[in-house]
Amino acid sequence: MDHLSFDAAAAPGPAGQSAAPLDDVDRAILRELEADGRLSMRALAERVSVSRSNVYTRVERMIAEGVITGFTARIDPVRAGLGTSAYVLVAIEQHSWREVAARLREVPYIEHLAFVGGDVDLVMLVRTPDNVTLRDVVLARIHAVQGVRSTRTWLIFEEATGGHRLQ
Repeated sequence: MDHLSFDAAAAPGPAGQSAAPLDDVDRAILRELEADGRLSMRALAERVSVSRSNVYTRVERMIAEGVITGFTARIDPVRAGLGTSAYVLVAIEQHSWREVAARLREVPYIEHLAFVGGDVDLVMLVRTPDNVTLRDVVLARIHAVQGVRSTRTWLIFEEATGGHRLQ
């Protein structure tokens, strides 16, 4: 399932968990892969102090269980030509959320889309080359989606990443 999918998730296991509980070695593997997803199994095994076959088995299990959903490069959006970023908040007709999500996944420049509770229905991270393109994405592409009632756009002036994601 990609980050813009809204298909039904697998039924959760005991205590609401969707996969087997992770132990300290699993979490160490995830931290290392999060820092450098290009690590070889040999290097990963050395860093977490387990055998190569053990780390390979654990990584394969976490992929099969959906804990690891893929391996990607972290891209600097400005250096990649996407210097204008904004959060676009969207109000939709409530009965149309699946169709709206499907159509918005087709709109270029939407990096992330999340259904939320509160005053709006969706929050999207949109990255474009410039303000003109951002205007066109919001006013021509997003507003053209049937079921979209209104949008609010919040320009991002500066971004910072947090610390480590996994503890």
